[in-house]
Amino acid sequence: MSYRPADSLRAVTLDDVRGAQKMLSGVARMTAMEGSRHLSQLVGAPVHFKCENLQRTGSFKLRGAYVRISGLLPEERAAGVVAASAGNHAQGVALASSLLGVRSTVFMPQGAPLPKISATREYGAEVRLHGQVVDETLAAAQEYALETGAVFIHPFDHPDVIAGQGTVGLEILEQCPEVRTIVVGVGGGGLAAGIAVAVKALRPDVRIVGVQAAGAAAYPPSLAAGRPVSIRNPATMADGIKVGRPGDVPFALVGDLVDEVRTVTEDELSTALLLCLERAKLVVEPAGASPVAALLSRPESFDGPVVAVLSGGNVDPVLMERVLRHGMAAQGRYLAVRLRLKDRPGALATLLGVLSVVDANVLDVGHVRTDPRLGLTEAEVELHLETKGPTHCAEVGRALRESGYTVIG
Repeated sequence: MSYRPADSLRAVTLDDVRGAQKMLSGVARMTAMEGSRHLSQLVGAPVHFKCENLQRTGSFKLRGAYVRISGLLPEERAAGVVAASAGNHAQGVALASSLLGVRSTVFMPQGAPLPKISATREYGAEVRLHGQVVDETLAAAQEYALETGAVFIHPFDHPDVIAGQGTVGLEILEQCPEVRTIVVGVGGGGLAAGIAVAVKALRPDVRIVGVQAAGAAAYPPSLAAGRPVSIRNPATMADGIKVGRPGDVPFALVGDLVDEVRTVTEDELSTALLLCLERAKLVVEPAGASPVAALLSRPESFDGPVVAVLSGGNVDPVLMERVLRHGMAAQGRYLAVRLRLKDRPGALATLLGVLSVVDANVLDVGHVRTDPRLGLTEAEVELHLETKGPTHCAEVGRALRESGYTVIG
């Protein structure tokens, strides 16, 4: 059987989270709590990072997966488990299954990053690539569960998973007992629900703020409707919280216990990721950086001390490069311009001389001389520049126009 419906709908309590914490002893690390001077100055109160990006497998997902698989009946363990994921849940299920001696099969999208596929295999799972999007992968995993009797391990919609994730909340209270606000990314809602169960039972005065990517924000309309609703075509770089519908079990807990769910933009996510890397020296994936994005967007709205949960650090290097450039552009530290100039000897050198005077560092140059859009004596140049902020970007543009160049993009 793939799951027990009655069990999946039971409530999650503080005792469940405490039991999960005992179960995870020696399995999951108590991850570090690191202070952020920059964010503390913006908020006007201490801000700390709860570094689940440094957890085993690179995210909090091991906690819930291990607790869920530990609770299986002997005959269920013998049938093995199956999961569907683009990365973090896959690795959590793979390692948890290996530690517990349970056979695991993980379905991943065909376009999943190679480092995540390799890591999942190395943790002991059989990886099957199916579908172009996670919904197709999820359907394949559920079909496999029905055909084989393997237990489907849901990434967030089960009480045992939520209890496991809730151990993050117990650690926060132990490491930062004076905490007044906890900020956590929200996808399906398992992590936020688990933290809320643990923290609100012990410290009901602590404010819990959930954060979603604006392009994949299913919770605001669901909370307004009073039931989980689906959004069409969720789109965000933060694949860890790219979920089109809240889970039934976490939705009820989030609705009762989480004080607010707010959204952040793609620009804010990329800027937050860049800050984590530059200021905190921490590699964080976009979903893990979502609490930082919320703090950066409205720092005055948080009462401190604040704990921001960095939920994961499994970011594909190719995506990291794109996100960092996006973050630099959002901060005015990266500028791409296209312009026209006369196609004659020395014209490009003259242009680069103008940029040198205003201290813009040229990263890349694209030079087009043959194009139907261009006149016989024209050339088009695309420049990628390293700049020093919005004011410097404006200075560069002004210098180019004053030198007679036509900037077209």
